Amino acid sequence: MHDDALRFGANYTPARGWFHHWLDFDLDEVRADLDSIAALGLDHVRVFPLWPVFQPNRTLIRPRAVEQLLALADAAAERALDVNVDGLQGHLSSFDFLPAWTRTWHRRSIFTDPDVVAGQEEYLRTLAAALADRPNFLGMTVGNEINQFSDAPHPDPDRITPDQAARWLERMLAACERGAPGRLHLHAEYDAAWYQDGHPFTPAQAARLGAATAVHSWVFNGTAQRHGASGAATEHHAAYLIELSKAWSLDPHRPVWLQEVGAPAPLIPPERAARFTEATVANALDCPDVWGVTWWCSHDVSRGLADFPELEYGLGLLTNDRRTKPAGAAIARIAGEWRGRAHRPAPRTTALAVDAGAGRGGSGRGPDGAAGAAEAAPGRSACAPGGAFFEAWATLAARGVRPAVVLAEHAADRAHLAARGITEVLRVHDVT
Repeated sequence: MHDDALRFGANYTPARGWFHHWLDFDLDEVRADLDSIAALGLDHVRVFPLWPVFQPNRTLIRPRAVEQLLALADAAAERALDVNVDGLQGHLSSFDFLPAWTRTWHRRSIFTDPDVVAGQEEYLRTLAAALADRPNFLGMTVGNEINQFSDAPHPDPDRITPDQAARWLERMLAACERGAPGRLHLHAEYDAAWYQDGHPFTPAQAARLGAATAVHSWVFNGTAQRHGASGAATEHHAAYLIELSKAWSLDPHRPVWLQEVGAPAPLIPPERAARFTEATVANALDCPDVWGVTWWCSHDVSRGLADFPELEYGLGLLTNDRRTKPAGAAIARIAGEWRGRAHRPAPRTTALAVDAGAGRGGSGRGPDGAAGAAEAAPGRSACAPGGAFFEAWATLAARGVRPAVVLAEHAADRAHLAARGITEVLRVHDVT
């Protein structure tokens, strides 16, 4: 595969037992799952060890669990599937999976307690090192949307500051790099990092730390409720997050990975899932510097498992008995069309300037080490569904404009604009 070829994959949700399959690991079942994923023409999977299963005690990383992860990776390689591994699970589909040594009688912050952080580092390093000699190992993702543990609406968050979040991310990424030097190690947040005022995980962290920027695009965040299943804002939401992320990047061509995106019913009715999938991916691929698209998820959750939010049961590209669904057929067609092709869309020459706080206090880090306003983005709710910036960007997209996003502080920076191919900068009031 060419280095600049687009990547298409799935977040691997085992058809038997969901992520609880690690408790009763069955390699034949895994192979059958991976066969059905490979049959769609996909080239990678993102996989999710359950942190309490793999590290049930701070000083015990279970060798047998690591061996099972390697067996999964090797089975994927046999099917020409590369593997990205999320380490700290963390949080999946509304369920929290935190080790007992961080909760109740042993309650300690997962972001700041020295012993917990050292245990996390050793866990991530161990997994990365075990996989380092596998040619199909892409790299580690620190954890799945672990930012949700740091703030509301989590019912019991470990609250931290943006500086503490940045230091934690830097340490976790460094641990991954020690284990497997030179791989694609990154971190991934849910969209509070982009949309929620005061959230300690920030757009600048997402766009500057790690080897690529990950975005997770879910239209149940108010987008589909406001704009409907086929509204421009809904069908362009993934593209919006990709472009929004670039505003904070210091590298004009930093790769952006659309690492999670799905078609949640009933906001996206099942009969429209294929159309939503096709539109979402086409719009995302109209953005420069996209590394790839990883759909959530591979297989539906079994109805035999209780207490999931209703929308979680039907997000698969494949049914629970491994039959291809319409969205799966759509992804297979798109992957086939792009296989081996370089991704070089035209630059987005028109940008919309976002002021998420830069105009209220400068940028960079002050002498006291606190993040400047551009980094902390205190007004980032303007970027959320219903916010002035979000709605202006969506209006432009509905008009057929291909809007990029630039920080307001860079709107007159000719070198910055030229590096990104931007020739025109609009403000929100120009649109509304």
